[in-house]
Amino acid sequence: MSGQTWDVVVVGGGAGGLAAALTLARSRRRVLVVDAGEPRNAPAAGVHNYLGREGTPPAELTAIGRAEVEAYGGVVRTGRVVSASSSADGGFALGLDVGEALRTRRVVLATGAVDELPAVAGLAQRWGRDVLHCPYCHGWEVRDRRVGVLAAGPTAMHHVGLMRQLTEDVVLLTADAFVPDRPAADELAAWGVEVVTGAVSAVEVADDALTGVRLADGTVVGLEALLVPTVGRARAEVASMLGVATTEQRLGEVLVGEVLEVDPRGATTVPGVFAVGNATDVSATVIAAAAGGMKTGAVVNADLVAEDGRLAVMAARDGSPRFWERFYAERDQVWSGRPNPVLAATAADLAPGTALDLGAGEGGDVLWLAGRGWKVTAVDVAQTACDRIADRAGELPVRTERHDLTATFPEGTYDLVSAQYLHSPAPDFPRAAILRRAAEAVAPGGTLLVVGHGRLAPWSWDPSLRMPTAPEVLASLELDDAAWDVVRCDSLERAATGPDGQEATITDEILQVRLRRS
Repeated sequence: MSGQTWDVVVVGGGAGGLAAALTLARSRRRVLVVDAGEPRNAPAAGVHNYLGREGTPPAELTAIGRAEVEAYGGVVRTGRVVSASSSADGGFALGLDVGEALRTRRVVLATGAVDELPAVAGLAQRWGRDVLHCPYCHGWEVRDRRVGVLAAGPTAMHHVGLMRQLTEDVVLLTADAFVPDRPAADELAAWGVEVVTGAVSAVEVADDALTGVRLADGTVVGLEALLVPTVGRARAEVASMLGVATTEQRLGEVLVGEVLEVDPRGATTVPGVFAVGNATDVSATVIAAAAGGMKTGAVVNADLVAEDGRLAVMAARDGSPRFWERFYAERDQVWSGRPNPVLAATAADLAPGTALDLGAGEGGDVLWLAGRGWKVTAVDVAQTACDRIADRAGELPVRTERHDLTATFPEGTYDLVSAQYLHSPAPDFPRAAILRRAAEAVAPGGTLLVVGHGRLAPWSWDPSLRMPTAPEVLASLELDDAAWDVVRCDSLERAATGPDGQEATITDEILQVRLRRS
C-alpha cells in the first residue's frame, strides 16, 4: 500500500473519523484510516444518546464502524502517524511508526482529545466509571444517587443544575474554585443542594466503588458518584506538524478546551487538511462527532471532485505529449527566445562545460548557454520543439533528444542540469521522481538548478493549485547532505505579463545545489 497515493488519509478511528471515512469510501475514494487505538471514551461502559446504538460499548461501536468502512473498500489500520508534511508533488506525506511512508491528497484529523483532570488523588482511576464529566453521557446511570459536583469555576452552577434534574441528592464541592454569590446561594438552597467548602485532596473507594471524597482537612464527604468538569486538549501532534492552528474553546469566560481551528465545513487553516470530532469540539458527544464526520467527509469529497475536474481539463490541455506536439506545431514561435533570468544569472557564475536542459521548449536557455561556450543537450517531449531548437542552433554545440521524462531519461552526466518550470497539472506526473533522476545526472562539481512555479498567474492553469515550495522540492530530492551543498533555496517575486497584456505578481521557487567533488 505504500506505493499508492491515497485520496484521503483519516488520522484517528473514532466515531468522527470512521464516519468521514465511510462517507468517502461510499463515494469510491481511496481512503485509509490510521488509528492509534486511544479513544477518549475507552473507560465508559456504553455509548449513550446514540440513536439506534444506545448503550453499545465503545469498542463494539468502533468495530462495527471499521467493518462498515471496509465493506465499501476503505482500509483501516492500527498505527500512529509520527511525521506529516506537505509534499513536493502536492498533497501530503505522512510517516507511520512502523516506518511506512504514505502519500495522500487530503488529510482528515480525527485525533480526539485528552481530558485534563483536577489534581485529586485516585481520580483518574475512577474516570469514566463513577467519576464523570458529562451528564448527558452518563447522568442517567447515576440517577437518584448521591452525586457530588466538583467546582472548577462559575460553570459549577450549570453542572449542578444538570445533575439536579437527575437526582435530588446533589453536593456542591466548591474546592476553593467557586464562591456562590447571593442569587446562586438562594438557588442552591431552593434546590436543597448541600454546599461543601474546602479543597478536595482524594477520592475514597471501597470494593471497587466510589464512596466519597476526602477534603484537605481530612473530612470525608460520602458520595456515590462525582461529576468533574475537565479541560479537553485536542491531540494536536499531527496537526502541529502540518501547521494547523489551535484555538481556545470556552463556556462563557471559562476555558473548557483547546481545539483545532476549523470553519463550519471542518476545513482547517491549512488547505487540504480537515478535522472532525473532539479534536474540534471537546463537548461533542459520540453521535455529534459521527454526524460531523459524515458532513466533513462529504465536503472533502466535493473538494476532490472539484480538483479532479480542474485536473482533467488541464491534463487534456497541458499534460500529454500529444498536446505539446500540437502546441508547437500549430505556432511558428511560442516563447520570446530570451533565457530564463534565474538560469542566466546562475550560469554567468559557472565555467562553461556540459549542460542538460530538461523541458527545453524552443530553446531560449539552450541557445543562450551554447552561445557562451556550453555543450548543451536539449530535451523536450515534443519532436517539433526539438527540431525547432536544432534548426536555430546552427553550428552551436547543441544536441537534441526527445524524451517523455515519465518514461525515459537521457544518458550521461553533466556539469549543469537545468529544469525550468518543469510542471504538469496531471495528477500522476512524477515530478519529484524526474528531479531525483536529474540529480543523478549531475557530474562531480556540477550544479542542479530547478526553477518552478510558486504563486501562479491568473491566466496560467488554475491559480488555486498549490505548487511545491523550494524547501519541499529539496526535501523530495532526498540528497545526501555529505555529498551536496545547497547554494540557493528560496522564493523570488516578480512581475509577469499575460497573453492579453494583463499584469500580475507571481513567485518562482528556486533551488540550486552543487555536487561536491569526491
